[in-house]
Amino acid sequence: MVTLAPARPLPAAVAEPPRASVRHLGPNWYATVMGTAIVAGAGAGLPVGVPWLRDVCRPVWALSVLMLAAVLVARTVHWARHRDRARAHLLDPAVAPFYGCLAMALLAVGGGTLTVGSDVIGVTASVALDAVLWTAGTLLGLVVAAGIPCLMVTRHRIGPADASPVWLLPVVAPMVSAALGPPLVPHLPAGQWREAMLVVSGALMGASLLATLLMLPLVFARLLCHGPLPAAQTPALFLVLGPLGQSTTAAGALADALRSAGYSGAPEVAARFASVAYGVPVMGFALLWLALAGALVVRAVRRGMPFAMTWWGFTFPVGTCVTGAAALSRHTGLHAFGWLSVGLYGFLVAAWAVVWTRTAVGVARGTLLAPPPPSLPPSGPQDADARAALSTAGASANEGPYQVR
Repeated sequence: MVTLAPARPLPAAVAEPPRASVRHLGPNWYATVMGTAIVAGAGAGLPVGVPWLRDVCRPVWALSVLMLAAVLVARTVHWARHRDRARAHLLDPAVAPFYGCLAMALLAVGGGTLTVGSDVIGVTASVALDAVLWTAGTLLGLVVAAGIPCLMVTRHRIGPADASPVWLLPVVAPMVSAALGPPLVPHLPAGQWREAMLVVSGALMGASLLATLLMLPLVFARLLCHGPLPAAQTPALFLVLGPLGQSTTAAGALADALRSAGYSGAPEVAARFASVAYGVPVMGFALLWLALAGALVVRAVRRGMPFAMTWWGFTFPVGTCVTGAAALSRHTGLHAFGWLSVGLYGFLVAAWAVVWTRTAVGVARGTLLAPPPPSLPPSGPQDADARAALSTAGASANEGPYQVR
């Protein structure tokens, strides 16, 4: 006779319906603002004559402003009422790098205000708001770019298998400043102010680029030596496109700033040549990485990739490649780069629509802001993916795949 063991009852914490709370709202939620703002900013900069495109981008920009305000308020409440969790986030190497998203959210909304919001609030107000957001985002980005790696060295316990593309988030923030600072140059007083912005943007680009060159080999070595990322973390591979596309955008923006600010002759020609000489090979590598990351995402989807906040990695990094390809189209005159930017923008809009909708549904149902379930024993790949989803969503500080000392 065959007997069946009685089913193990579920813990009470799992059986209860999820309860939403800002206690479990991590810094990765700023990625929703970044991904929305880049849809408006990249769309306005496409090298195609579509009259209605700017009309569509304006409400998207307005939505990004509202989302930024909402997340800022929610995160302020989080720090005021749940400081234990906020401090724990800083001590978790799976969550701490997402603090770079705060700086980039401010910068992305500021850049969209200058390019799209000027149609709504006027040039003077848009320049003033962009200047404030750029200054705040740049200062925060520098603090995060130095502070988070310092925490990783002194407080986090990290092994070679723990390398993650999210490590790029703190160091790429200065690159966003380098790309969005030059458009402010024509609005600054001639002389020292304009020259200072150009020099600062170049310095920010160099700092971020060199830091990326230190981090990126660790990410690729982790893939080669330890295999693909867990399914829930696989979309984070698209984060590598961020510094690649954004640096190409920054190089083109510096060349455009020299021309628009009245610098002509050898300096402007040299800047345009440098932007093309740098941007073309980097864009080529970005497309190569896009193919690799896309193949791994398809593999993860076939294995049941769950929805997590990492899916926002399909938006902002791809948007930087859109702006980078658009810059190359302007400086080379090749229609191929223009069509590349249009194709990437189509992917960006489709990805943003899917991810934004699923995020809104998750917030409405309370699942994305619910407390994490009790820790599960590492019994199989599905459990590993569940723990990875919790970690990358930033819902918990110490239940992820890393340990803190």
